[in-house]
Amino acid sequence: MRALVIVDAANVVGSVPDGWWRDRRGAAERLRDRLTAFASAGVPGHPGPVELVLVVEGAASGVESVQDVRVESAPGSGDDLIVELASARDAGRDCVVVTADRELRRRVEAYGARCLGPRTVYGPADPV
Repeated sequence: MRALVIVDAANVVGSVPDGWWRDRRGAAERLRDRLTAFASAGVPGHPGPVELVLVVEGAASGVESVQDVRVESAPGSGDDLIVELASARDAGRDCVVVTADRELRRRVEAYGARCLGPRTVYGPADPV
């Protein structure tokens, strides 16, 4: 069974001061496009293929899914949707949440998810 990798778009995009605040939707779309490489390559501790879910919220809501990356728009808190996705996965399925948000990490780890930092998918470790 492929590991489920959930990416906290707001947190990951916000970790790089590249002007994302001027176009939050565009920044989320760029992140989504970068993530496609991880679907087959995997993430540390979980070789590919993996199932990738990008959670967006607020001004980034409405970003479309692409092949290999499913985008979920949070109706409210992106963190709440991430916890919901992590807790609802099939029994025995590995789950990795990519975020630097300490409170979110605590919440998803309570459901057995592993956490990785934003640089895993948006920095030097980028397989693109």
